[in-house]
Parts: sequence; structure tokens; C-alpha cells
Amino acid sequence: MGDGIRTARQRRSLRRAVDVPCEVVGEARFELLSRRALDLSDDGAFVLLEPGAQPPRPGDEVYVSLRVPHSRHWVGAVARVARIVRGRRAQDPGVGIGLQFVAMDRVEQALLRSALPGLPPPLPGRRLRRDYAATVAETFEAGSPAPRAA
Repeated sequence: MGDGIRTARQRRSLRRAVDVPCEVVGEARFELLSRRALDLSDDGAFVLLEPGAQPPRPGDEVYVSLRVPHSRHWVGAVARVARIVRGRRAQDPGVGIGLQFVAMDRVEQALLRSALPGLPPPLPGRRLRRDYAATVAETFEAGSPAPRAA
């Protein structure tokens, strides 16, 4: 039964494993939060916090500037903190924040998007969640015979 269970896909775009320089600055205190992005998509990033940096709260806005992978170009964005990784699990790369881009120049977004294909996805840190509702719906649609008329 386990082979047929679908997994939930929470993200809109595929993340890519990178290690690129960046600068993330908190809007509230204008404090440097990060200098290193470890994964990237066209709508967000995961960055490691600088030692001693106070983690922002989920929902806080930050300013992001990052180097486009395999280029000299930098792009800028306004992002919202989507999650905080405290570095407690063995697979966590350290203390970091997940960011969702909320405002980015269209040309810079296209530049970033064009650099991502071919980069590998990051290794999953935990098992994928199972989507039982989608599995039941798919099974019902594919396997139930049409009712017969009497």
C-alpha cells in the first residue's frame, strides 16, 4: 500500500542547491542577517544566519541582494521570512531562515530564473509528507467502474 501513496508538494517551484554570496538585511533594525544562501528558487531562498545575528520573526520583511549562480550579476529583492530553522536537527546546516520573495524587478527575476535549470535540488532533510486525500481521489477516479443501469 505504501508504494501508491502520493506525497504532498508544498512549494510552487523547485528549489536548487547553491552556495552563493548574499546580503540579507532586516528591515526593522537594518542589521546584517546573512552572507550565504544555500538554496534558491525563483520565488525564495534559504540563507544561513550570521553568528550573533538575532533571527527575525516569521512574517518580517528583509532586503535581499544575492549573486546569481555561475555569474557576476547580483539581484535584489524584498522578501518575507517564511520560516526559521534553529539548527537543532542533525540534518540542519545551521541556524537559518527561509525567505519568500515578495518584490523583485522582472528583469532580475528572469536573470535568476534562467540560471537555475541544471542545478541540483537540495537533499531532503526529512521525509515527504503523505497526501492521503489526493491518493484516495486519484484511486477513486482511476479505479471505480461506472454504475450500471438496471
